[in-house]
Amino acid sequence: MRVLETGLDGVVIIEPRVHGDERGFFLESWKASSYIKHGLPGAFAQTNVSRSQKGVLRGLHYQYRQPQGKLVSVLEGRIFDVAVDVRPDSKSYGQWAGVELSAQNHRQLYVPEGFAHGFIVLSDSALFHYYCTTEYAPQFEAAIAWNDPDIAVRWPCEPRSFSGKDRDAPRLRDVPPARLPQEVN
Repeated sequence: MRVLETGLDGVVIIEPRVHGDERGFFLESWKASSYIKHGLPGAFAQTNVSRSQKGVLRGLHYQYRQPQGKLVSVLEGRIFDVAVDVRPDSKSYGQWAGVELSAQNHRQLYVPEGFAHGFIVLSDSALFHYYCTTEYAPQFEAAIAWNDPDIAVRWPCEPRSFSGKDRDAPRLRDVPPARLPQEVN
């Protein structure tokens, strides 16, 4: 596997080795020893799958306590995936990195603890898979505005649909410090 830096500390693109022939392909979507060798988690607490239609935007979500690292990939379709540093003491606070993930390119994105995460679906639909380093804790869930002008994510298209929570999320500058991840490496 190849691990590519994004410019944000800890946010990396992973290109698994794909073995293909006329029958199809095989790849290791996660192997503890390989990921540990690259400084990535060797264990996960939860795995999730979601399906969304074209133009659906999910995010930008994070947990301010029990922050989750996420290893994300697309099993069907194509998305634009984004990580935003929301660690108040970080030198890259408020900066973002984005990458297209698809069933065709087999890429993964690792989003470390202390980062908000979101994506928009570019294909007719997308089946999205993610491993999480900690379990979902709804009492610590938070979101920041997908269109926060201070962050200025360059989404490849306008969203057609998002949840009320995402529509009404505050700008990062308006989030109280107590609702941001603290002491995350």
